[in-house]
Amino acid sequence: MRVLRFSDRGPAVQLLQLALDRASFGPLETDGIFGLRTQEALRRFQLSRGLASDGVAGRASHEALLPWYTGYLRHRVRAGESFYSIAQLYGARPEAVELANSTLEPGNIPIGAMVTVPLPFDVVPTDIDFCSALAAYCVRGLCARYPFLSCASVGRSVLGRPLWSLTLGAGENRVLYSAAHHANEWITTPLLLSFAEELAESFAQGGMIFGQSAAELLDYARLCLVPLVDPDGLDLVTGELRRGEAFESARSIAGQYPGVPFPAGWKANIRGTDLNLQYPAGWETAREIKAAAGVRGPAPKDYVGPAPLSAPESRAMAALTRRFDPALTLAFHTQGEVIYWRYGDYEIPGARDIAATFAAVSGYSPEDTPYASGFAGYKDWFIQSFRRPGFTIECGRGVNPLPLTELSEIRRRCLGILTLGALVT
Repeated sequence: MRVLRFSDRGPAVQLLQLALDRASFGPLETDGIFGLRTQEALRRFQLSRGLASDGVAGRASHEALLPWYTGYLRHRVRAGESFYSIAQLYGARPEAVELANSTLEPGNIPIGAMVTVPLPFDVVPTDIDFCSALAAYCVRGLCARYPFLSCASVGRSVLGRPLWSLTLGAGENRVLYSAAHHANEWITTPLLLSFAEELAESFAQGGMIFGQSAAELLDYARLCLVPLVDPDGLDLVTGELRRGEAFESARSIAGQYPGVPFPAGWKANIRGTDLNLQYPAGWETAREIKAAAGVRGPAPKDYVGPAPLSAPESRAMAALTRRFDPALTLAFHTQGEVIYWRYGDYEIPGARDIAATFAAVSGYSPEDTPYASGFAGYKDWFIQSFRRPGFTIECGRGVNPLPLTELSEIRRRCLGILTLGALVT
């Protein structure tokens, strides 16, 4: 997290406001504007933690706020304490504390042991704009709260930001879900992260998700989720990246395309390469189509790059896909409420029926990809290379980036796809 001061704006300020609210130093409006009320709340928090009360969120303040960014804290056990008493101390659920510390015996917790305490709120916020730092905090928090989840960095972006994966389930049916290949389609990041949290919580509680037993689902399937393929681009679009060399370079690129609003219309990675036009599946055809439309070099959208898999983000996704070897992939995009299920003349056995199932539970329409957009995508490469079902799910309707007010409906419509995608073979 960057240093935040009075008058700063953006998603990091929203996250700061949310964390102060979660820590009971609000109420604050999470408007992303570092005003007097946010400054005063931060000063009170700093005083409570013995920090310099300067109203500036620097390294020490961010470290002190970490439990309210990630949704958990670490507690050193004292004599006579139990999971129950520790939970009571922080307003947490005893069963959540026990789950997060599954390697410790509840009746024999060693004095001095460090215990993970899940705090009493959801890890993944669904009402503030995202930045790459928030996505990382969510991944960290979910893995701490649910030890059966594992996380890893599967690669890095142009600016060195990790591309995180979350993996859960012990079954043989491997499926890989990804989101935010395009920067201004970042609403799919909280979609995938909130699904991971809902599924993990349902499993922990012995409950159901979309009418399916979470335990049976995770016994049948192994899910790998990549919630943010384009972290640099997301930071640009949401306003977290608004100065510096990378920002100025992107603004210069965008200036060559005045018809594309900046930064709202930015789909590419920070170098101006469209990550969903980077795969060796008709890449040369995609290059010809986009060149004919006037895109021959770095652009806010539609530039295929100098070569297939030349962008570090697309290389990371291709390498992960080869390692994980999924039976099915879902790539979440926006918008249009359609399901693209085949590539060119490739019609994978069973894919049409799976698309029909997804359509039935979501109300989205299975369609063929328009010719001008029908090459060099991640789904196209997966179908061609693995000869297995791959789908692009275009969520919601409107103008990208879709507002967060649409997320609840997108989650409702896509929950069946996300759930049943793990169960089809």
